Amino acid sequence: MSKPSEYPVLIRPLPPDLGSGFAALVPDLPGCISDGETPQEAFANVQDAITCWIEAATDMGRPIPEPSPQEPELLRKYG
Repeated sequence: MSKPSEYPVLIRPLPPDLGSGFAALVPDLPGCISDGETPQEAFANVQDAITCWIEAATDMGRPIPEPSPQEPELLRKYG
């Protein structure tokens, strides 16, 4: 089974209408998202979200996607 840290994470600033901070998205895991006040906090928070996503999918008997190869724009620069 893959580790949460193996999944590429996309970190972007939140839109102004959603407040300040950053969103962290995991493209390989639909709906897996978290946020934080800083890119580093968003990255740390999404690691927990990945773990929860995998646990929930396992409990429901759903397949767990393998991490995709990381593309330069998806590299975890903030980890």
